[in-house]
Amino acid sequence: MASSTLAKKLPVRGKRLPPGPKGWPVVGMALHLRRDPLAGIRQIARDYGDITRFHVLTRERILLNNPEAINQVLVMQQNKFHKSELTRRITIRLLGQGLLISEGEFWRRQRRLAQPAFHRNRVNDYATTMLELANAHLGEWRDGETRNIGHEMTGLTLDIAVRTLFGTTLPGEAKKVGEAVTYLMRYSLRRQRAPFRTPETWPTPANLRANRELAFIASLVYRIISERQAAGDSAEHADLLALLMSAMDEDGTRMTPQQLHDETMTLFLAGHETTAQMLTWTWYALSQNPAVEARLHEELDRVLAGSPVEAADFARLPYLQAVMNEVLRVFPPVYIMAREVVEPCEIGGYDMPIGATIMFSQWLMHRDPRYFDDPETFRPERWLDGLADRLPAGVYFPFGDGPRRCIGQGFALLEAAIVIATVAQRFQLRLASGTKVIPEPLVTLRPRNGIDMTLHSRN
Repeated sequence: MASSTLAKKLPVRGKRLPPGPKGWPVVGMALHLRRDPLAGIRQIARDYGDITRFHVLTRERILLNNPEAINQVLVMQQNKFHKSELTRRITIRLLGQGLLISEGEFWRRQRRLAQPAFHRNRVNDYATTMLELANAHLGEWRDGETRNIGHEMTGLTLDIAVRTLFGTTLPGEAKKVGEAVTYLMRYSLRRQRAPFRTPETWPTPANLRANRELAFIASLVYRIISERQAAGDSAEHADLLALLMSAMDEDGTRMTPQQLHDETMTLFLAGHETTAQMLTWTWYALSQNPAVEARLHEELDRVLAGSPVEAADFARLPYLQAVMNEVLRVFPPVYIMAREVVEPCEIGGYDMPIGATIMFSQWLMHRDPRYFDDPETFRPERWLDGLADRLPAGVYFPFGDGPRRCIGQGFALLEAAIVIATVAQRFQLRLASGTKVIPEPLVTLRPRNGIDMTLHSRN
C-alpha cells in the first residue's frame, strides 16, 4: 500500500496553478461532468494528477485527489476555507443557515448549542427507540414479497430521526417526504449542472413543483416546532429539539425562531438521508456477496443468539463494524465535498486562488488502489487488521474531518448498526428479477429509483 508524502507525489515547482483540462469555450467542463459526474472526476484525476484545475462555466474548480492535500483543507488550514458557493446554492433554500452551511462565529455558536444532544451517552439512550421502530417496520414485512428497499430505509430512518431528535411522529408522511427530498435533490443538482438556467422565480413546471415540495417539508418542520412550543416547558423533554429550544450560549442568548427553524430543518433532513442511503447500499452489497452475508449472519447469531441488539453489543460485533466501514468506503452517501478559498494559501506547491472552489471526493479516495488493495471489490475483511489506524489522514473520510466533521456521526453509526443487526437476524434480501442498480450522484449518492428486493425470512 502506497503511503508516500505529498511532496514526493507532487514536486514543488514554485507557486503556480495546477494543470487540468481546458474543456469547451464558455461552458468549460460542464457538459463533460453533467453526463456522468463520477466518471468525469475520475478521468480528470487520472489524466492530470492529484491536484487539477478546470472550469465549469465561469467558476474555477480545483480537484484534490491526494490525502495530504485533502487534510490541509479539512484540518491543517481549515480556517482558510468556507463551505463552497456551490454547496450554498444547492442547499440554502431548503436548509437556510443551518449547521451544514453556516460559517464563522455564528456556526461555532450553533455547534456549541447542538453538541450536547450528540454526546455518546445521550446517543446511546436513543438505541431503544431505534430498535423499537426497526421492529415495527419489520412487522409489516412478509416472506417472499418484494419491496423497494430504498423507500423502506428512507421511511424507517425518517421515523427514527423524528422520534429521537424531535420527540414526535409523522404518521403516513414518510413516503411523501422521501419523494419530496428526491425531487428537490434532482432539481437543485440539474440546475447547478446546467450551462444555462431559468430564474427560480419563473413559473415553470419544475420551479412550481419545487416550491410545493419545499412548502410541504417546511410545514412539517413548523408543525414539529409549534407542537413543542404549545406543549410548554422544553425541560421536560430529552430530545434534540428541547435542547435547541432551551440551550443558552455563554452570553445568555438563545436561538431566534429563524435559527431554530434552520437547525431543525437541517437535522430533520440530514438526520435521516445519509443513513437511509448507507442502509440501502448495505442490503445491495450483502445481496451481491453471499459469503460476506453468511459471515455477518454467523457473528450475529453467535453473539446475539436471537436477542435484540443493544448499544453495548456494538463493540462485540467487529465484523458488523467492518461491513459498515466497507459500505461507507464503496458507496459513500456523501461522495464529494467542496470548499471555497477565502484566504490566500498554498497546497502541494500550487496557489489556491481566492474564490476558487476546492473539491475532493470520497468516491475517488475510497477507491484509490494506492491505499486499498483490489478497491472495487466489496471486502469487509480488509478492516479487521487495523487498516483504519494505518490509513493516512485524508484517505477515508465518510463523515468529513476536522472541526466540521459531521456532528451526527455517532448517531448515524449506532442507528445503522441497530437496523442492520435487527433486519439481518430475520431476513435475507435479494435483488428482484430485472432490477438494475445505477448509482445516482445527487446531493447524496443514491441508487436511481431505489432498489427492488425480495424478502426471504431466516426463520
